[in-house]
Amino acid sequence: MEPLYQQTHKQVHQIQSHMGRLETADKQSVHLVENEIQANIDQIFSQLERLEILSSKEPPNKRQNAKLRVDQLKYDVQHLQTALRNFQHRRYAREQQERQREELLSRTFTPNGTQKRILDIANMLGLSNTVMRLIEKRAFQDKYFMIGGMLLTCVVMFLVVQYLT
Repeated sequence: MEPLYQQTHKQVHQIQSHMGRLETADKQSVHLVENEIQANIDQIFSQLERLEILSSKEPPNKRQNAKLRVDQLKYDVQHLQTALRNFQHRRYAREQQERQREELLSRTFTPNGTQKRILDIANMLGLSNTVMRLIEKRAFQDKYFMIGGMLLTCVVMFLVVQYLT
């Protein structure tokens, strides 16, 4: 039992060092490192099953200590598994944010074209020039309300983050 325990313990420490590499890996190699870590974790779980069987076959005076050591290893590996999942979740969220950001940046907004189209439709409907000027003035004012609302929202979000974290 002792050689298998030592080997498993050594593998747990290797996974911990690989987790440190995971944070500094570039985008192309991060998947390889993740897969390597997951394969090692799976291998350790199978070794832990064997260790549990072997610990139950230990002499009664050593059995309690052997089970405690195996349970500690199992806890460490579960902790590493959770850390890997958390890292993958953060990476996935970060990639999704980047995709959304790129999508927003690639869009082209044409407010002038839209305004011209609205004016053309209004002319076809027969709205007077006075009503059209009032609409344009209101749109101009609405722009300032929108900018003010955006600034106010940003300030409130900053204050919430500042004081609640």
